[in-house]
Amino acid sequence: MAATHTETITQRRAPLSRERVVAAAVELADREGIDAVSMRRLGQELGVEAMSLYNHVASKEDLLDGMVDLIVSEIAPPAPSGPWKTALRDRILSARRVMLRHQWASAVIASRRSASPVVMTYMDSTAGIMSAGGFSVDLMHHALHALGSRILGFSQELYDDSSDDTDPDEMAAMARQLASQFPNVVAIMEQIRHDDASVVGSGCDDQVEFEFALDLILDGLERLKG
Repeated sequence: MAATHTETITQRRAPLSRERVVAAAVELADREGIDAVSMRRLGQELGVEAMSLYNHVASKEDLLDGMVDLIVSEIAPPAPSGPWKTALRDRILSARRVMLRHQWASAVIASRRSASPVVMTYMDSTAGIMSAGGFSVDLMHHALHALGSRILGFSQELYDDSSDDTDPDEMAAMARQLASQFPNVVAIMEQIRHDDASVVGSGCDDQVEFEFALDLILDGLERLKG
């Protein structure tokens, strides 16, 4: 049932908050596409001046970060028990359903330069499914490469270790800082550092990941072929 004029006025007069601004932006993007989301248009949707939105989001980029966090928070949590393969498949398919509801979201996620704590928590708990299923850290690392952005419900390469020019000492310090909050992600970061130190020559890591994913897909096709 459509909202009455009185209900619309009441909604517009409700106090602004970051959560309300971000939710309105997601609703607008769902309805009209991400290109429709501007601070001016969002202000019109909320019945306020665009400048007042900056009390709740620092910038358009901050707004987009908040939208990503809201979308990722819609993905169902992992099952508390059961086979790792079922739990991982169910979670990825939950992410897929979320992306199909918000078809603009994959492009915005791919455009982010860094992962927020919300996204990091999601990735860590997803890696935790593999860890609980008996995966080694090395195999978790390869699996995340092979799955790529499918972990978040869409198809696009999500990782690029070969282009990472982060100073090793800086990466180690970052790992120590994040270890208690994101233990699975940090374990994978440490594995990447180890791999980088042991592989000589540019492109070697890419070739390993390419062949791993290729073999994984071919093995799956062979099993389906019977």
